[in-house]
Amino acid sequence: MRKLSYLFMILSALCLAVPAFAQGGEASTVNWVAITSGFAMAIASAVCGMAQAKATAAAAEGLARNPAARPGIQLALILGLALIESLALYTLVIIFAKVK
Repeated sequence: MRKLSYLFMILSALCLAVPAFAQGGEASTVNWVAITSGFAMAIASAVCGMAQAKATAAAAEGLARNPAARPGIQLALILGLALIESLALYTLVIIFAKVK
């Protein structure tokens, strides 16, 4: 426990020392919109993948328990997958609208 507190003290001291090593002069021309939009698309894609996997697994389990309910489960699954996929598509459209 004592070693862990020493580690956190050293890390906090390093974080406070960072501005001392900052370069002066001209401002950097980093396109933060492009960088953050990449992270946004990665997060949206990851969430869509997890949601689609969970929806498909739940539909397969529902079909295994009650095969007679196939039309209702299939309709709900397709509608749910379309709405889940729209999250990634809307994110992509927003990225194309913002990044120039």
